[in-house]
Amino acid sequence: MFFSAFKNTSPITLGAKQRCRALYLVSCIAWLLPSISVEAKTHASKANVTESSSDAPNPDALLIEVYQNLANNKLQAAQVKVDELIEAYPHFQLAHLIRGDLLMMHTRPVTTFGGTANIQADKLKDMRDEASMRIRSYRERPSPNLVPRVVVQLRDDQKQVLVVDATKSRLYLYENVGGQPKLVSDHYISHGKFGINKTKEGDQKTPVGVYYITSRLSGGKLPDFYGPGALPLNYPNEWDKINGRSGSGIWLHGMPSANFSRPPLASDGCVVLTNPDFLKISALVDIGKTPVIISDQVEFENQAKWLADRQFSSKLLDDWRLDMESKNANRIFANYSRNFKSLQGEDLNAWFTKQRQNWDAWTSPSIQLKEVTQFRYPGKEEMIVSTFTQETQSGKTKTSVRKRQYWIKEGTKWRIIYETTV
Repeated sequence: MFFSAFKNTSPITLGAKQRCRALYLVSCIAWLLPSISVEAKTHASKANVTESSSDAPNPDALLIEVYQNLANNKLQAAQVKVDELIEAYPHFQLAHLIRGDLLMMHTRPVTTFGGTANIQADKLKDMRDEASMRIRSYRERPSPNLVPRVVVQLRDDQKQVLVVDATKSRLYLYENVGGQPKLVSDHYISHGKFGINKTKEGDQKTPVGVYYITSRLSGGKLPDFYGPGALPLNYPNEWDKINGRSGSGIWLHGMPSANFSRPPLASDGCVVLTNPDFLKISALVDIGKTPVIISDQVEFENQAKWLADRQFSSKLLDDWRLDMESKNANRIFANYSRNFKSLQGEDLNAWFTKQRQNWDAWTSPSIQLKEVTQFRYPGKEEMIVSTFTQETQSGKTKTSVRKRQYWIKEGTKWRIIYETTV
């Protein structure tokens, strides 16, 4: 633990410099995190493996090393690390603040974070919040062997999926490897000033849900505020609209050229990355295909549990497919929630009657579901969103339609609460 460097040492025996470093460190610990241990080094080494494609040092790993060196009374080593940080990221204000503290320690006692800076209290709090979030999230980085529960099934041409954990101000980049998501890297992000669960225009909150990137906007065509570019999301999606959520302009984007990062809660609802991170992610994603899942808190599970969840979700769809093939109205109807409502405001009975007119025309239908994607929808309710291409062979006629269904758990049963073509 951070305190381990001092627990067996009486403050009286420490020199003046050691005492001020100890007080400074304890001050940082009080708001930064309970401990930084060898575990942090382990996570850092894992991250270096997955992020080896980037030549730039990881800012979070360097921050951890700064405080680890302070914990061991290695002021010079801590200063070397913070200098590396500033050399790599010259506009990183947090790093400059820490460097100022370390330099001042050579001449006089510094006992509080930012104690040497002439800075407004709210700005100082912002940098404390950023440092705390960066180090805590990096230290608690999920094992590469775990899978985010929200990602149930990706189709073959979905090469990546982005998962945002708002609680940790973190974006995880996963690669689709043989149908299984594999952690590639994770990145510090800022999101809405007033948190998550966006409901209306101007509430300065970030939406929670499953979204897709709709386009790629070049930084040259945008104000400097957005940095090197932006990736707009399809907010509001179908589920947002059916629930009356409004607003627009929710993007993933970068930072102004004069800044490196922002506090954890700082945007008007967008997900904001540092410019190096944005450029890396923008170069990888596929417009219209890459899912972006924004969650309050991401749960992770082992491979066995993930495979079981995937099999369960696949069976839901396959049972629905078999019921559709049967043309038995009662069997089909049982798959749908009585709270079902279409985007046009139709209840289940009105919507079902219209759909049945199409089904009644089928002759011994054969139905296949292809290009399936499934995600656990973030939020308080147990919900799965499934998107697939339905190919129906009826006699000599073959039709193909892309559908999206929202399955909700009602008691012990899973039922479709919303369905649409996409």
